[in-house]
Amino acid sequence: MKVRIGIDVGGTFTDAAIINDETYELIGSVKVPTTHQAEQGVAAGIIEVLSQSMNQYNIKPEDVVFIAHGTTQATNALLEGDVATVGVLTIGSGFEGLKSKSDTHMGKIELAANKFLETHNQFVSINDDPKIFEKQLEQAIDDLQSLGSESIVGAEAFSVNDPTNENRVIALSKNKMVPATATNEISKLYGLKVRTRTAVINASIMPKMLETANMTESSIKNANITSPLMVMRCDGGVMNIEEVRNRPILTILSGPAAGVAGALMYEKLTDGIFFEVGGTSTDISCVKDGKVMVKYAEVGGHKTYLNSLDVKTVGIGGGSMIQISNNTIVNTGPRSAHIAGIDYDCYSDPNDVVNPVLKTIKPKPSDPDYGYVECENGKTFCFTVAGAANILGYVNDDDYAKGNVEAARKVWQPLADAMKVTVEEAAKLALKFAAIKNGEVVQKIIKEYSLDPRTTTFIGGGGGAAAVVPHLAETMRFKHKIANNAPVISTIGVALAMVREMVERGVAHPTEEDILAVRNEAEAAVIKSGANPNTVEISVEVDTQRNVIRAVAIGATEMRTKDLSSRLLTDEELVSIVAENLSVTPSEIEIAGKNESMIATIYKSKTKKFGLFNSVKRNMRLIDNEGVIRLQKNNAQVFNCSKENVESSLKHILEEYTEYNDGGAQLPNIYIIANKKIIDVSGLQNEKQVLTLANVELQSTSNDTKLILVSTNRADV
Repeated sequence: MKVRIGIDVGGTFTDAAIINDETYELIGSVKVPTTHQAEQGVAAGIIEVLSQSMNQYNIKPEDVVFIAHGTTQATNALLEGDVATVGVLTIGSGFEGLKSKSDTHMGKIELAANKFLETHNQFVSINDDPKIFEKQLEQAIDDLQSLGSESIVGAEAFSVNDPTNENRVIALSKNKMVPATATNEISKLYGLKVRTRTAVINASIMPKMLETANMTESSIKNANITSPLMVMRCDGGVMNIEEVRNRPILTILSGPAAGVAGALMYEKLTDGIFFEVGGTSTDISCVKDGKVMVKYAEVGGHKTYLNSLDVKTVGIGGGSMIQISNNTIVNTGPRSAHIAGIDYDCYSDPNDVVNPVLKTIKPKPSDPDYGYVECENGKTFCFTVAGAANILGYVNDDDYAKGNVEAARKVWQPLADAMKVTVEEAAKLALKFAAIKNGEVVQKIIKEYSLDPRTTTFIGGGGGAAAVVPHLAETMRFKHKIANNAPVISTIGVALAMVREMVERGVAHPTEEDILAVRNEAEAAVIKSGANPNTVEISVEVDTQRNVIRAVAIGATEMRTKDLSSRLLTDEELVSIVAENLSVTPSEIEIAGKNESMIATIYKSKTKKFGLFNSVKRNMRLIDNEGVIRLQKNNAQVFNCSKENVESSLKHILEEYTEYNDGGAQLPNIYIIANKKIIDVSGLQNEKQVLTLANVELQSTSNDTKLILVSTNRADV
């Protein structure tokens, strides 16, 4: 049996999940303490959990077809200030050089409270004599080292256009065995200040991450596993170990991304809010049209050009304690039970809860009062979100968060008595405060990404999922479900993740050649990171307001080229799924487009204005034959054609649906669907760009291939 292994390195434990490569079912999981203090660092824990996994489940090295790990090491290094001092070598000349010198002076970058990243600077003027210029660069590197710099950043104003000088700094640094990075390696966007800051953060964690990467890769090879080691990225994809050596910054904030990756693979999620619930906090993220929402990350409040999962962290988890004032509940969280060193209410033996007396405690000197009970036998138990959820029946018997309801009720009784309410009423109030905190974040996400509450599902992951998500969904009136294998969903996500790369380049008035260049750069990058070229899908967007071309390439690894589902659904079954999504009957759904792997459906709904029906909306859902809604638009036109006549069809759509106003021509959003590949040619500026990009994306498609074309106005979502 061939297997995939995912390893998730957390702050407390390092987990491994073993996945059947044929069925993608969970075979089993192993947990060991994270080895922060070991001589090999966290790599020792990775080695240990891998060894235990292979022994426990009788896995032979040749049976491992994919192995990846996610790590919080980079994130923790930044939070704890455990980073290298960075030397910035700035290159320039004239007035532009003076400005570059100013823009690249980072000083001390605050990473967290009283935790700083220190930088030093050297400036080298461009010299026409290559030999003299190289000697000056070498001297500057030596000077930065003498100041205490442990890694180097090469920075030049327009290196995104010509990276020669920056790359020379990298080569010279590596010759001196000094870790180095160039700003153009991190981002292709203009804006030297932010680009340099991002590169400096990358360089600051390079020495530690290089050491771990080398030890981990060596251990994998010593275990005779021939599959290349992959590492989780902060945007939900994976990359090979060589890319980690060059861009370790991509691994920060990757923990929450792994959970979403797992949920997407297992839950067939189209639009949803994903909650990864631990004991202390909940990471909340958004999925729209089956894609994880990403944004530029901030480190210590500083903007970077790092694209990461848009995750919001709320201080509510299964172990969140209950704030008490004047013998009544006044708030929930953020302090967790394990910080107070008090046992959970619901994960205790009811026989140990003997004559409990209500007490309060400040786990930290600056904390408010939190409630707990002290028993006559000396044992103490605190009130928690998990306890409240178990009391109220939100946690099922097969949920990881399932506890002892009898014990929880005995713990909560003194609090309920003091409040002169029932135990259930006290528990409801505690969960109400928890739901308010999570709900505020959810509402912001729904508004920011224009999610339709009617079609949005809450998905719970993590060990504390059942303690938080069912009650929140009930309160906010959303559908919900607990993810399969929720406690290890992050580790599964690592094992099943796709390879992902994004390239952004600043270009004013881009030509077709500019767009294709960025598209091809993204394709080359994702293949370099380990994707099978035959599986790569690329979407290209032109942001006219910021003059940015953005290309996202996603592909499977060599071994993961099949679908998760073994059974393909019939058209009737797919129509039923769409009808449920739209809350209508199947008879109201029309199949407007079809190819080998997808159908595009239309539901016509009438809208009212001033009490009268005055327009018809064509609600479109594109659904694949596994039952996943891959695209949804509230007002769309659907067309069928073959590859042979796609150009004439696109021209017709552009002629028919382009709108003209004071801002000029506004082309419609157009999506081309070939098999399961969705080619997004929206956001482009003219017909030639649309046709050129469509031709490139379809070049490997035969002329008789059936295509679906979907068109919407820019204003429609």
